[in-house]
Amino acid sequence: MGLFTSINIASSGMSAQRLRSDVIADNLANATTTRTNEGGPFRRTRVIMRPRVQEPYWRSPFLPRMLDNGPGKGVRVTGLEKDQSPLRRVYDPNHPDRILEGPDKDYVYMPNVDVVTEMVDMIEAARAYEANAQIVEGYKSMFQKALEIGGR
Repeated sequence: MGLFTSINIASSGMSAQRLRSDVIADNLANATTTRTNEGGPFRRTRVIMRPRVQEPYWRSPFLPRMLDNGPGKGVRVTGLEKDQSPLRRVYDPNHPDRILEGPDKDYVYMPNVDVVTEMVDMIEAARAYEANAQIVEGYKSMFQKALEIGGR
């Protein structure tokens, strides 16, 4: 394990959580958008993250293979995905995007963004970012102490 491996792992988490916060902010900003360039109401976006692993790696002979996930190398964003959960249907006969005829007459399809869920996700992303920042700060402090000890 290299000297800066832990900082690299934490920084990958910070980058992923920053992107996640940006996506959540976009979801909240479009919570009432009923018309998009693609057509139809806005759909919530989710960030898909996967662990980064490096092959080959040394594997302990005492750990069963099925329990060994490999060494942690951080996280990577593999993509953004539109949430395909059902849209909210709201009765609003004065809305310009209402349905004009049929069984859903005077209803408007609203985005599938739940503000409470987005706020909980925002808090979680902020806490994860702070935890990774504390790891970087802790290692920075340890490096500083090591330099002070080495300078004596």
